[in-house]
Amino acid sequence: MMKTVEIHTDGACRHNPGPGGWGALMDFGDKTQELYGGDEITTNNKMELTAVIKALEYLTEPHQIVLTTDSKYVIGGINDWMDNWKKRGWRNAKGEPVKNKELWLQLDQLVSKHKIEWQWVKGHSGDIGNETADMLANRGIDEL
Repeated sequence: MMKTVEIHTDGACRHNPGPGGWGALMDFGDKTQELYGGDEITTNNKMELTAVIKALEYLTEPHQIVLTTDSKYVIGGINDWMDNWKKRGWRNAKGEPVKNKELWLQLDQLVSKHKIEWQWVKGHSGDIGNETADMLANRGIDEL
């Protein structure tokens, strides 16, 4: 039986591009884990993806996951766009190279190891997990 974890992720960027941070709150039921980091020059979308990647990399074995993010970019990529990007050789509907391809490739590989239920939540709407992930992402920028 797979272990379960609830994950909240968020990315932040001060100016876009500019200094950015990512955060992940992981709730294993009996314990929680906070992860965060930052990058000097990045974009919000890169930080949103990085938060999910870092959370999944933290897991050393397959898990049943409920992953909540406020990023429509991440949710759209996972649920709606990635299959077609792969079919088109990592090109979008306009035939242009997919932005952040290296991060999407990493995420695709990590996702295959787990059973993930993806959930979107409106940012800054009072969701405690999302607010904590946002605080961690901003800590990632502050500690650069």
